[in-house]
Amino acid sequence: MITAQAGDKVKVHYQGTLADGTIFDSSEGREPLEFTLGTGQVIPGFDAAVIGLSPGQSVVTTIQPEDAYGPSNPEMIIEVERDRFPEDIEIEEGLELQLSGGGQAFVVRVVGIEDDKITLDGNHPLAGEALTFKIQLESIASKLII
Repeated sequence: MITAQAGDKVKVHYQGTLADGTIFDSSEGREPLEFTLGTGQVIPGFDAAVIGLSPGQSVVTTIQPEDAYGPSNPEMIIEVERDRFPEDIEIEEGLELQLSGGGQAFVVRVVGIEDDKITLDGNHPLAGEALTFKIQLESIASKLII
C-alpha cells in the first residue's frame, strides 16, 4: 500500500477547529489543499499528521502551539497612542493593519481600544492555540522516487 512520505506532493481535504469547537478553516466546498510534505508549506504538525497516510485514509489530530503557530509572544503586543493613527481610519477591534519598520512590513490586529490608546497584537491570530484537524488524504499527486 502506498503511503505519503516526505517529499511527496499530496492533496488533502481538512477541517480545523479550536478547543471550543469553532471552525477556523476548512477546505469544504473548495479544491483539496495541495502541498509537498516536509517542505514547510504547512505547519509542522499538519505535515506530520499526513505522513504515513494512504489515499482515502483520514486522521483527527490535535496540534499543540509549538507545532502550529507557536506560543503567543507578549512582546508582540504593544500599546500605541491613538493620535499616531490617521484620523480617517475607523479603529475597531479585529481591524488588521500593515505596519513597517526596519525595512520590513508586518500585520498587526487591533485587540483593544481605550480613550487614548490602541492595543495592537503582532502575533499570528492562531498563536498559542491548540488546533484540531480532521484530515483526509485524497491523493498522492507525485511520489518521491529515490
